[in-house]
Amino acid sequence: MKRMNVDRARGLRLGMTDAEQALWYRLRNRQLDGCKFRRQHEIDRYVVDFVCTERMLVVELDGSQHLAQEDYDQARTSYLESKGYRVLRFWNNDLLTNIESVLEVLVEALASPIPSPRPSPHS
Repeated sequence: MKRMNVDRARGLRLGMTDAEQALWYRLRNRQLDGCKFRRQHEIDRYVVDFVCTERMLVVELDGSQHLAQEDYDQARTSYLESKGYRVLRFWNNDLLTNIESVLEVLVEALASPIPSPRPSPHS
């Protein structure tokens, strides 16, 4: 399972969407608030679009396919939040038409305190 996710993440990095490429260009090399972001990074059983592990911030870019998988996306977000991550989602179109607004939201999120992990509902 682990190897499959690593291979999947590698494939996703090679086939990034236009929106992912545009955001990565602005996040790479600690350009945003001095924070290191990783792209198509594995967190347990999920591969997230972008993550800043030092600030526990996940950034997901959603295309039209996400309209049909809202339940999956919500379960994934809940899981990541239970691990202490904050998850921000943006539509690809919003990023491509107004990247500066998206970057402002990210800077604000990076500046806010890191939340504690939520307790698991099964504990």
